[in-house]
Amino acid sequence: MPVLAACCLLTLLPLPAPAAAAHWPGGPVDWPKVGLLAFLHTCWESLAQGLATPCLRLTLLLLRRPPLRARRPVRPGVNAFFPVLFAGVLMLPPAAAGLVAVPAALLGAAEAEGRRRQVWNGAQLALSAFAAAAVFHLLAGPQLLLGSRFPAALLPAFAALGAFCLVNGVLVGGMRVLAEGRRPTVLLRGASAALGVPVLVHAAGGLMLAVLWQGPYGAFAALLALLPLTISAWVFAQGHRERDAHQATVRALVQAVEIKDAYTRGHSERVGRAAVLIADQLGMEAERLRTLRFAGILHDVGKLGVATELLRRNGPLTEAERRAVEVHPVHGYELVRGIAFLGEAHAGILHHHERMDGRGYPAGLAGEQIPEFARIISVADAFDSMTSTRSYRRGRPVGEAVAELERCSGSQFDPVMVRALVDALAVHDWQPVLPPSPDCIKAVPDIPLGVPEPAPRAAPRGVPVQGGGSVPTTGPS
Repeated sequence: MPVLAACCLLTLLPLPAPAAAAHWPGGPVDWPKVGLLAFLHTCWESLAQGLATPCLRLTLLLLRRPPLRARRPVRPGVNAFFPVLFAGVLMLPPAAAGLVAVPAALLGAAEAEGRRRQVWNGAQLALSAFAAAAVFHLLAGPQLLLGSRFPAALLPAFAALGAFCLVNGVLVGGMRVLAEGRRPTVLLRGASAALGVPVLVHAAGGLMLAVLWQGPYGAFAALLALLPLTISAWVFAQGHRERDAHQATVRALVQAVEIKDAYTRGHSERVGRAAVLIADQLGMEAERLRTLRFAGILHDVGKLGVATELLRRNGPLTEAERRAVEVHPVHGYELVRGIAFLGEAHAGILHHHERMDGRGYPAGLAGEQIPEFARIISVADAFDSMTSTRSYRRGRPVGEAVAELERCSGSQFDPVMVRALVDALAVHDWQPVLPPSPDCIKAVPDIPLGVPEPAPRAAPRGVPVQGGGSVPTTGPS
């Protein structure tokens, strides 16, 4: 693909006068405009990726200030800001429009192994811009745009946008087909997915930029029009930085738990995945799904407050030891209640061992009193525990685990959540977790599923309901 993009850009080379007249894909070219658009596209792409812009780096160099600490792009390998590029599609010949996309792709921050991807991304965007500008020219878009003939000029503009998304999506899909062995249908899905609301908003910004640029006030008015888009690009980058920080916080807590108990390694991520599968069947909205995944991943973080010897015990626990383990949801809530972005996840972490019949812990809640997140995580946690080899029991097949969930449905687990998991497993493949070595199988007992029902217990005082109020710091009374 880089070779094909280079061939398209070769049309920018000067040709004899007779050939140049018919050579509209590459000329005549307003080189100052090309350079300015390429520079602006690079600046705003850096801003949308949360990186220092070329202007800022040049200013620091002139002032002899130390350079800013290198940062990772918020979306590595993905271009995030298109208005300037779309403006180039509408104002420049196809080859020049393709050239505008190249500097931002090649000059962005990348690891050594990511340079090849940068070249690919630059070629991909150059070909997409070339195709879009060619369609715009074929439909007499430049003449309609210069004459401000609206809404007639909107038709070639929308056609150019469609060509850009089609070529971009097909190229991305083609790369996945070749590199990952995906089915060819991914080509059409990629082309349709490329045309979304963000792209439409960026295209509208590019059209406004092109109209103002070619108006009486020129590039100055166009730059002023970029101000609201600049703010949105900055907010976009900050939002991704914040999400990255959230992910890093969650990963650090989970790693601490898994270091303490090697048998649960990967358990937290799998519970988060199973919880999302259940909630997706229930039609939960995207933002709550994200919070639920955090709750599932962090549900056992309170085990940091439990003695390591108890977590790794492969024999029965005494009553006092069992109660020491059962306090881990309270410890987990105490650890994370100050992390504001977890929100509804607090209740899920605290109450994921409650039972529908009220005989769970730590608060003895029953039925609908149990928060929705906790009812989902309870099913997901039990399912992964039954299908994984733990220090006290070998893992069981998925069918046995599902049968056990259905047996305990209504008493221990919410029937709605159990049914949602069963429906999800019919669509999504779930493989039981194999032990790291055959010796691990011999080291743990082969206990069949199904345990005696717990005796009724009194709810400890001070345990909050749905994540509010105070919690004991020394365990339930």
